[in-house]
Amino acid sequence: MALYPLLRPAIFALDAERAHRATIQALKMKPAGRPSAPDPMLAVRVAGLDFPNPVGLAAGFDKDAEVFAQMLGLGFGFVEVGTLTPRPQAGNPRPRLFRLAEDEAVINRMGFNNGGQAEAAMRLKRRQRERGIVGINIGANKDSADRAADYVEGVRTMAPLADYLAVNISSPNTPGLRALQDKGALGELLAAVVEARGGDGPPIFLKVAPDLEPMDVQDIAEAVLAHGIDALIVSNTTISRPPLRSRHAGEMGGLSGAPLKALALRRLKDFRHATAGRVPLVAAGGIASGADAWARIKAGASLVQLYSALVFHGPGLVRRITRELGTLAQREGFARVADAIGSDPS
Repeated sequence: MALYPLLRPAIFALDAERAHRATIQALKMKPAGRPSAPDPMLAVRVAGLDFPNPVGLAAGFDKDAEVFAQMLGLGFGFVEVGTLTPRPQAGNPRPRLFRLAEDEAVINRMGFNNGGQAEAAMRLKRRQRERGIVGINIGANKDSADRAADYVEGVRTMAPLADYLAVNISSPNTPGLRALQDKGALGELLAAVVEARGGDGPPIFLKVAPDLEPMDVQDIAEAVLAHGIDALIVSNTTISRPPLRSRHAGEMGGLSGAPLKALALRRLKDFRHATAGRVPLVAAGGIASGADAWARIKAGASLVQLYSALVFHGPGLVRRITRELGTLAQREGFARVADAIGSDPS
C-alpha cells in the first residue's frame, strides 16, 4: 500500500489498459487476505444486506470476476464485478482507455469487453459467500437484437450467484443503450427483470447516467418506485466535458474521476429528492477521500463506490476513506455513519 507512490511512475509508463491488465494479473497471484469485519461505526444495512462498511468497488475494475476476493481483502465493504454480457464481447477497438493524470480522471470507451457470463459464473460459483458481498453488474451485447432479453438472460444466469444484481443501462459506450432510460422502455425493462428475478432472488440495483434532465430523473424515480427496485446507483461516467488539462481531453467515451464529482453529487441530490428517500442510493463518481464519501452520505447515499481514484491514489485509499469516515462521523456527533444518511440533502 505504502509502496504505491514509488510504483506509480512505472505503472504510468504503461498505457492505461496494459497497466490495468497487469494489475489484475498481479492481484490474481496475491492471497485473498482477510475481508473487512463489521464495524459498528461503519456498518450499514441496505436492501436486506449487511455491509461491513459503506465503501465499495465500482464495476469496471474486475470485469470478469477474477479478483473480487483480493479486492475485498483490501478493505472494501463490497465489490461489484462486471459489466457482464450474455455472450463474450471484444469491446471497442484500442486504444479505448485513457489516463488523464493532470485531471485525476479517466476516459474510457471500452464497450462492455468481457468473457461472457458463463465464464464468470464458473469463477463466482467457487466463491465463499461469507467472505463478503459481491454484486454482479449485467449488460446487453452490442449486437443484440433484443436488449431487454439480454438483461432477462443476465438475471436468470447470474441471480443465483449474486448478493445483488446491478442493471447497467447507463454506459455511453454501447450505442443506444442509454435509450433504455427513457420512460416507456425503462418500465418494460424493469418489469421484465423483476419477473425474471422471482420472489427469492437477490436485490436489484439500477445504475443510471449523470447526464439526465430533470424530467428524466423524475421518470426514472417513478419507474424505480413502481417496480420495487431495491437501490439506485448514481452515477455512471459522463459524456459531458468540464474543463480538462490533459492531452487526452478530446477523446470520445465516458469521463470518470475528479471532474465528475460535482455533477455526480448534484444528480445524487436530485434522485434523493425525486424518490423522497424511499429508495437507497449508491453514490459513484469523483470519490477520492473520506470527505468526498461523507458529502455523498450526508446528501442521501447509503453506500459509495469508487474506481478511478484507485488509479491515482493506490490500493490503500479504501482503508484511508473508511478511517476518515469514522473520524468525520464522530466529529459531527453521529454515533454511526449510517445515522448521517440524508442529513444534509440541500
